[in-house]
Amino acid sequence: MAPGLLAAYRRELPPARAAVLGRLWRALLHEPLPGVAARDAHAGRVRLADGRVLSGPPRLPYDLVVPGEDATVRLDGRAHDHPAVLLAALRLPGADALVAELGHSVASLALSRAGAAGAARAASGPGGDRSLAYVEQSVVDGHPYHPCCRSRPGLSVAEQLAYAPEHRPVVGLDLVAVPADRCRVAGEWPDRLRDGDRLLLPVHPWQSEHVLPGLGHRPFVTGAIPARPLMSVRTLAPLAGGPHLKTALTTRMTSAIRDISASGVENSAPLSALLARVVAGLDGPGGPAATLRITRNLAGASALVRGEPSADLAVLLRESPSSAARLRPGETVLPVAALTARPAGDGPPLIRTLLASAGAPDAGEDWLTAFADLAVPPLVRLLSRGVAPAAHGQNLLVVLDAHARPRRLVYRDLADVRLSPSRLARHGFDAAPVGGRVIDDDPAVLRTMLFGHLFGTTFGTLVSALADRDRTTGTRLWSAVAAAARRAYDDLPATPENRADGAALFAPELRVKALTSMRLRGVDRDEWIPLPSPLAGTC
Repeated sequence: MAPGLLAAYRRELPPARAAVLGRLWRALLHEPLPGVAARDAHAGRVRLADGRVLSGPPRLPYDLVVPGEDATVRLDGRAHDHPAVLLAALRLPGADALVAELGHSVASLALSRAGAAGAARAASGPGGDRSLAYVEQSVVDGHPYHPCCRSRPGLSVAEQLAYAPEHRPVVGLDLVAVPADRCRVAGEWPDRLRDGDRLLLPVHPWQSEHVLPGLGHRPFVTGAIPARPLMSVRTLAPLAGGPHLKTALTTRMTSAIRDISASGVENSAPLSALLARVVAGLDGPGGPAATLRITRNLAGASALVRGEPSADLAVLLRESPSSAARLRPGETVLPVAALTARPAGDGPPLIRTLLASAGAPDAGEDWLTAFADLAVPPLVRLLSRGVAPAAHGQNLLVVLDAHARPRRLVYRDLADVRLSPSRLARHGFDAAPVGGRVIDDDPAVLRTMLFGHLFGTTFGTLVSALADRDRTTGTRLWSAVAAAARRAYDDLPATPENRADGAALFAPELRVKALTSMRLRGVDRDEWIPLPSPLAGTC
């Protein structure tokens, strides 16, 4: 622990415990966890299979944790304020590993909050940074619904301070030299990352220290590319500008091991080209195609280790959202997740601050309607054509004008997109040569990928941030989102497929990612659960 952060860290431990406990309590109320027999979210009660009873504050599935609220959960009347201690006491099947992760999440979140306040003050001084990286690094509390929101096993305190975005470090990426004939490359690999007949692969310094020695590699140049880490930790924006660099960071962050698969590299360029064609054909001038941009994968490379592409020594070069957005004077681009996040000092979410600064503090419904009318039409039109983006708050960015009004969208990180070859073919697009896990013709998978992320996470967090637990306001905001979705489907051709997609969106249940269930089960693949849909019965 940095001595200068110790007092702040101790001060931040109680709110960090409350923040993680609030996310765990959401899971207990809404996820089908093993060992839970019955739940009543409206009453804030959970009955375990052994008869014990949990009680706590009522929570809707899309509520964000509000700083300062009472997050205490009682087990048979005994109060618990630490999520790891509570989970250990519950004795749920498979919980031992998650208990340790929750303890790590609390400690890491307290460290994040302790360091973020000082880092923000330094960055806000004269000449302070106002780039996309600065905004992304303002998201201190991590995933809005995952109890492992800041769990970073494998990273020491010193490494978190050196590499985690909320501490606003500059990270020097290493370059590893690999003979070109021992690399798999997609796209046009730039000359500046070549040394004769060798490719220079940018590598995260954590990966260089902990993983590369086991692969028989070491850096050719250390700290060669100074860059700022973005929300995803392992994706960085070089200080010199240009493409963002998505690196392998082979440790678990929240739920997933952050490597780059062989298919991710192989798909990067053809998938990018295909999506650019599909988006360009969405509509004419001023239509959905004019409001949505895709950050292109410019190149990707993975080194061959024992004859196979290594997910641990790979990198993607991705167009920056600022470049893809084609910003005009007075405009900014930022992830939706940044709009719903609170600053390190626990002030209001950024979206409310922006509306107040623009002179429209009570304009939440107007803003959300404008955003929904901007976001939903192109994304459901993409689904109709066979493309289902994972449009959650980290991947979906919005361009705001000088008055904080939403103008355009940018979607990044194509690895989680799902493609339907049959739907694409019916609209004149060939999915080949894209392959691997992004290919799926199952309409349920396609709908879950788009609807679960867009409505379950992106709109869920926006409604919660704007409503601030006012249930009447929340209902009105969801009605505005639903109305925009109905308009979007009314504008689509009335094919059986489109009608089925629309019916699925307004069904009683919305499938979302089973965040805590996945960790209890120890699985590294996505699993999905049904939750009551906030769109059902609206309009």
